Amino acid sequence: MKQRTLILPLVAAGLVVATTSAAISLDPSTWFSRNKPTAPGPAAQVASTPVAPAPVIALPPGVTPNYRAIVQQAGPAVVGITVAGTHKLTPEEMPLDLDDPFFQFFRGLPGFQFRLPQRGNAVPFRSQGSGFIISSDGLILTNAHVVREAREVTVKLSDRREFRARVMGADPLADIAVLRVDSKNLPAVRLGDAQQLRVGDPVLAIGSPFGFEQSATQGIVSAMGRSLPGDSSVPFIQTDAAVNPGNSGGPLFDGSGAVVGINAQIYSRSGGFQGLSFAIPINVALRVKDQIVSQGKVSHARLGVTVQDLNQTLAEAFGLSRPDGALIASVSPDSAAAAAGLKPGDVVTEINGEPIVRSGDLSSRISLAAPGDTIRLKIWRDRSTRELTAKLGRAEDGSSAQAEPGPEGPRGQLGLMLRPLKREERVQLKIDNGLVVEDVSGPSARAGLVPGDVLLAINGQPVNSADQVRSMMDKKPKAVALLIARNGARIFVPVVLD
Repeated sequence: MKQRTLILPLVAAGLVVATTSAAISLDPSTWFSRNKPTAPGPAAQVASTPVAPAPVIALPPGVTPNYRAIVQQAGPAVVGITVAGTHKLTPEEMPLDLDDPFFQFFRGLPGFQFRLPQRGNAVPFRSQGSGFIISSDGLILTNAHVVREAREVTVKLSDRREFRARVMGADPLADIAVLRVDSKNLPAVRLGDAQQLRVGDPVLAIGSPFGFEQSATQGIVSAMGRSLPGDSSVPFIQTDAAVNPGNSGGPLFDGSGAVVGINAQIYSRSGGFQGLSFAIPINVALRVKDQIVSQGKVSHARLGVTVQDLNQTLAEAFGLSRPDGALIASVSPDSAAAAAGLKPGDVVTEINGEPIVRSGDLSSRISLAAPGDTIRLKIWRDRSTRELTAKLGRAEDGSSAQAEPGPEGPRGQLGLMLRPLKREERVQLKIDNGLVVEDVSGPSARAGLVPGDVLLAINGQPVNSADQVRSMMDKKPKAVALLIARNGARIFVPVVLD
């Protein structure tokens, strides 16, 4: 049987029903820099103390890193992440074939009962990943795919302490998520500079592959600036350090013990490690983190073109001596590219004076830039070189332009997702005030609340808005009495808080 080659996110998952598992400048000398200011946003009040990368201590050529010292010093800041949530089944994830003779035989036996999940039904899951603490007040970085569809996120330290984590935000395009735990004086990693890495440099990965906590593996940098299918927005660091499902979100250290990347994916035909691992540069991750913490969302730029690689035949057809550059296949109307005068058949050979070798080089630099940035493009058209200037637009695709809200963010300490009553609901339920429970997790779920309940009061105080709930919970009570309307009746539900 022919094996499929897969690009796999490194999250170890277990489903009840089995399934598959501030802006950056386009000047490459500065696109990894974190010095460009970002405008403060509504989430600025929760911003952590700024985290600046420490200078990287270069190793003399031929010197072997002290891996034991790196693990002893940095290991306590590497965390395991456990996620619980629900996943909606797709047609490809249906667990049984109803026409399977095995199923047909057993379904007729007395006492055999099986309830097949319907398409679109949500099934519970638990998954594992890794992360690392970047500030002593509890700020943690991991991959966005680690906390996708999560209702509860638990962080476990190397000393076996566990904390409930709040997801401040996640950017699916860069695959970065920012978590926060309520604790102080935590161990934190030292941050390095991925731009200083070179092919052949030694690296060390620490994480929780398959749930085996604090596992360390070593290797070298195999390549820089890799573009992967479907993930061309990130210039990955390729290594041969052994990472597996569960390593997702864990740190990649350089030979000096500084974090230079976040382990994210593997290239595999078997689903396990086969010598090809990919990490997100820490400089890219920190820029995403800065936007999430200060603004609560991440903005990416858009040029408005589709591109493809050149081969030797195409290069000769366009009159190029080498198959270098990004060939523009189409230009979106009313886009930055259209306004700049780009056309299908143009070959972009440079951005801001830096060469473009593959189409992924163009895609990654554009999507990591800021909306409104002006870029200088050198293109090849009609067998001659031209220069154009483009002012980048904003990517409106929700999967990349907006940070995903954290599962605990709107729920808070209670674990409730709430919304105001609609006018028709007030009339139908004969209720003048209250908040509808849209989703429930944590303490409230354990107390028996379910979606569709109406929260009327907390400790006897009527509630009409999420702000009122937050204000009451700011006092950090150990337990609360919730007045709930359900099926025409009103009951008090005691909730013991974590």
